[in-house]
Amino acid sequence: LLSDGSIRGSRQIGYDGRDFISFDLESGRFVPADSAAEITRRRWEQEGTEAERHLNSLKHECPESLRKYIG
Repeated sequence: LLSDGSIRGSRQIGYDGRDFISFDLESGRFVPADSAAEITRRRWEQEGTEAERHLNSLKHECPESLRKYIG
């Protein structure tokens, strides 16, 4: 959440202390960390709902929480 009201960010997903896949808000795309995550990226992008869920969270829910925390 930037001072001009714009929003930038990403969400990283991992397990066992390793990166797996991340979602970039600016591009609206998943970025796999390895070939196993590439399979997940393809499936999530084909379904379309996972990207929408992350976009909604990063554009609306996270900034709202940050505003409450800062305020």
